[in-house]
Amino acid sequence: MKISINKKSEEILNNLILNADYLNIKIKKGWSNCTIIDAGIDVPGSIEAGLMISEICLGGLGKVNLKFNDYFDLSSMQIDVHSAHPVLACLGSQYAGWSLSSKNFFALGSGPVRSIAQKEEIFKELNYSDAHTKTSIVLEVEKEPPEEIVKKISSDCNMEPENLFFILTPTTSICGNLQVVARVLEVAIHKVHELKFPLGRIKNGFGSAPLPPIAKDFVSGMGRTNDAIIYGGIVQLIVDGPEDDIISLSKELPSISSKDYGKPFKTIFEENDKDFYKIDGFLFSPAQIILNSISSGKTYKTGEVNRKIVNNSFRI
Repeated sequence: MKISINKKSEEILNNLILNADYLNIKIKKGWSNCTIIDAGIDVPGSIEAGLMISEICLGGLGKVNLKFNDYFDLSSMQIDVHSAHPVLACLGSQYAGWSLSSKNFFALGSGPVRSIAQKEEIFKELNYSDAHTKTSIVLEVEKEPPEEIVKKISSDCNMEPENLFFILTPTTSICGNLQVVARVLEVAIHKVHELKFPLGRIKNGFGSAPLPPIAKDFVSGMGRTNDAIIYGGIVQLIVDGPEDDIISLSKELPSISSKDYGKPFKTIFEENDKDFYKIDGFLFSPAQIILNSISSGKTYKTGEVNRKIVNNSFRI
């Protein structure tokens, strides 16, 4: 039976809406009766809402939890993510790969909607599409999407606006902070794809990263959440295939393999004229990688958690 990530995530979405008051989020109607879920713009949001939104991002195919961790000075909690369908959950849903822009509005769309819109090449490789009647999209923004964006998504999904659910999570909000760091597993799998390692060889995945303090502005918040993954994230993948390929992947996958490694992300971003495309793409990966080969039973551990940079980043 084919998995519908939109149907799976709808169960979590309904629970999110039903418990909006308890979760400190706000539900209202947007253009043409679409649903706007404010998870941090005019309301505080909550840890609980952030965990649920992170699982919606994963298409309902992963679990996100918080656990105590005293390894870092200014973070007592870490985010744990795991999925039995890590490639589909991460690249087919969670990855922020749909560019949406209109006049003075820009956002990268993530979540189950991407599998219906089919606007990215990755879906050809995944050989996956979904045709559920309702869908949700997560946007890391500080204002509601304008009419043009709602119209575009409605058209691209061949779906009435009333069946679209926009979840808004600013970077400087509790929910935004959490749902970005919950992408630690996705970041690793995306780099696996960039390294041309066959995605079908990834059988299972786990990830963890420290939860940063909330920042006062977008750039600082972006810096902290990226540092949590790049210098504090740990991912373990269960894979199969030729041992030499797995060994090669283990050497290239951790963030330390990047030429830009070694400074807080905010500093790197500013030194590159605040242009993401000038930053070495290999930097976007967890600090430490553990690859467990099903074929041989061997395990390869590479990279390292950089406690100093994480602590400095969280103090900035």
